[in-house]
Amino acid sequence: MTEPLVVEVTRNGFVESTHRGAVVVLDPSGRALFACGGVDAPMYPRSSLKPLQALGLLDAGWSPPDDECLALAAASHSGEPRHLEVVRRILAAAGLDESALDNTPDPDRIRQNCSGKHAAMLATCVAAGWPTAGYRDPAHPVQLAIRATVERLCAEQVAHVAVDGCGAPLFAVSLTGLARGFATTLGTPVAAAMRAHPDLVGGTGRDVTGLMSAVPGLVAKDGAEGVYAAVTGDGGAVAVKVYDGAARARLPLLLHGLAVLGVDVQPLAELVPPVLGHGEPVGVVRVAAR
Repeated sequence: MTEPLVVEVTRNGFVESTHRGAVVVLDPSGRALFACGGVDAPMYPRSSLKPLQALGLLDAGWSPPDDECLALAAASHSGEPRHLEVVRRILAAAGLDESALDNTPDPDRIRQNCSGKHAAMLATCVAAGWPTAGYRDPAHPVQLAIRATVERLCAEQVAHVAVDGCGAPLFAVSLTGLARGFATTLGTPVAAAMRAHPDLVGGTGRDVTGLMSAVPGLVAKDGAEGVYAAVTGDGGAVAVKVYDGAARARLPLLLHGLAVLGVDVQPLAELVPPVLGHGEPVGVVRVAAR
């Protein structure tokens, strides 16, 4: 394992704190262009795995009503009215309503950021003739189908299975496996839907929405505990994991990886929130020079 990258948090020119993280960058052929930290150790991708999970639902027979529904199945939405309307549309097309959702309420089930994924899981159960009851169980057919797709796309076996924050199963893969999985989404309906509707993937003011809106062809997905993954329009992929889970460090690491792929990240720096003092910018969050 090579040394991780260091993300510095500065305040008035002084380094206030640091975060360390792993980064892997794959070229369009799948060759590693850059890797640092524990990129081959199992980790939980959290919501960064959602585009692969959405592909698993398509593999299992789900036919989304439209691209908006597919984009929201891969989203960690902000609970805006437009997001909720699309969740309800996913459920209605399957003859269900929000009472079928079994995700963690925040503050209720439909507003919780994973409700699109859960609605799509339920719709897949209906399409495949599987029971909707117990759809969160790792042994349920819909979860077994998702796991098989994740393993195929990441080209490795799931190392561990846990319960994600929303209550659905979470599959542990390596950071390199996550990057491989993102690379294989290129050209799929999920990638096309996310690119067409970045506002549904995140929401107003969210950096994942800003990234996809600013970089043509980019598909990106943020995740809890400092995870982020992306694939460029030509098939280069990046995946990052902040060791201490700090959300503010993940975007600088992702931008570092995108720069390795030749993406002009200078205009994207404004998506990284500044360090504030009395409401005014007094510092930055940046990758330290190696």
